[in-house]
Amino acid sequence: MNEHVYKEYLAILKEELVPALGCTEPIAIAYGAARARQILGEMPRQIVVRCSGNIIKNVKAVIVPTTGNMRGIETSAVLGAVGGNADKKLEVLVDVTDEDLEMTKELLRQNICRVELIEGVSNLQIIVEMQSGPDSALVEIAFAHTNIVREEKNGQVLFHKGMDASGAQETDRSLLNLKDIYEFVQTVDVEDIRDLIDRQVAYNMNIAREGLQKNYGANVGATILKYYGNDVKSRARALPAAGSDARMNGCVLPVMINSGSGNQGMTVSLPVAVYAEELKVLEETAYRALVLSNLTAIYQKNELGKLSAYCGAVSAATGAGAGIAYLHGAGYDVIMETITNTLGNVSGIVCDGAKASCAAKIASSVDAAILAYHMAADHHCFHSGEGLVKEDAEATIKSFGRMGREGMRSTDVEILKIMLGRV
Repeated sequence: MNEHVYKEYLAILKEELVPALGCTEPIAIAYGAARARQILGEMPRQIVVRCSGNIIKNVKAVIVPTTGNMRGIETSAVLGAVGGNADKKLEVLVDVTDEDLEMTKELLRQNICRVELIEGVSNLQIIVEMQSGPDSALVEIAFAHTNIVREEKNGQVLFHKGMDASGAQETDRSLLNLKDIYEFVQTVDVEDIRDLIDRQVAYNMNIAREGLQKNYGANVGATILKYYGNDVKSRARALPAAGSDARMNGCVLPVMINSGSGNQGMTVSLPVAVYAEELKVLEETAYRALVLSNLTAIYQKNELGKLSAYCGAVSAATGAGAGIAYLHGAGYDVIMETITNTLGNVSGIVCDGAKASCAAKIASSVDAAILAYHMAADHHCFHSGEGLVKEDAEATIKSFGRMGREGMRSTDVEILKIMLGRV
C-alpha cells in the first residue's frame, strides 16, 4: 500500500495502544495534578479542579487505583499531587505508597480540594489549579487524557498550544478508512506490530484473569462462565467483562488502552485472542486480526470523539467482530457486513459513566458482534435505509458516528444532570 499511509497507520497504533493504570479519566486528573505539583514545587494548600461533564461522569463511580476503595475527583487530584509521577503519564500512580495514601486521606479530611463543572468546552477537559501561600500553578488538559494545552506558574504562561482536537495527537486520523485499514491488515509486516500486539494481549489477559479469580464489582465475567458455560462465545464475552470488573473496581494491574480507554482496549483484543486460540489459526493470522480490530475501533472513535453519551464498548466490540470474522477466513465483504450488523444492533447503549456495569455492556456488545459475524457469514445483513444503516459499512460508521457525536449531545447533558441530581 501507499508508504505514507502505511507509516501513518503504524504510528496511529503506537499512539493509541499504550499502557494505563486504572480508569483513564481519574488517571488524567491525577496526571494533571501531579504535573501542577511539579510546577508549584511544593505541596499545595488548596486545589481547584474544573472538569467537563464527561470527566465528572466517568470519575464519579470508579475506584481510583492504588487506593483500595476510594473514589472521586478529589481523591484523584489529591493523590496525584501527593504521590503521582507525572513523567509516567497514564501510569502516574504506579509508585504510590501507603504513606501517600495516608497523607491523601488526611488532606481530603481537610477539604483542600474543590471541584467545579465547566460547561461549553470539549467533552474531555480538565483544569487543575493549585495554591500554596503566594504561589500558584495551573495545568489544563484537553481532547486527550495526557494532552496538556496550558501550564502556568504565578499567572505567567509557561506553555500553551492551540485548543483544537487535532492538536491532541501527532498522527493524521483523516487517512483512516475501511478499505485502507483492510489493505494495511493484509500487507503489514508482522514484525512491525508484534511487540505492540503482544503487550496488548498479555496485559489485558492478565487483568482479565485477575477479574475472574477475585471478587470485583458485580462479577459479570465470572457470572457468564458460571451460567453460560465455557465455550468460545462465553469466554469471548467473559474475559473482557472480567477485566472491566477488575479495572473499574480498584485493581492495580495495568491495561493496554484503545481510543483512550482500557475497557475498549480489552474489548478489541481479548475476544479476538480467545477466538484465535480456539480456531488454532496461524500466528500471523492472529496478529492481522488484532490489527484489524484495533484500527476498526480507532476509526469509529475518530468519528464519535473521545467521550460522549455513546458507549465505547460498542465501537470496540464492532472492531472485535471484524477481527473474529477475519480469523474465520472471511473476505472483505463479510467483514464489512459484520461491522454493519453490529452497529445496527447495539449502538443505542448509552454511556452513563465508568463503573461496574461497563462490564455488562462489554459482554452485551461482544455478544452482538459474534451474532453479527454469523449473520454475515450466512449472507444476512441489515439493509440501507433500515434506521441509520447506510449503503455500506463506511457510510454506516459515519452515520452512527454523527448520531453519537451530534445527536446524543443533549442526551449527554441529561445523563449528567440525572447523575448529579439536577432534576
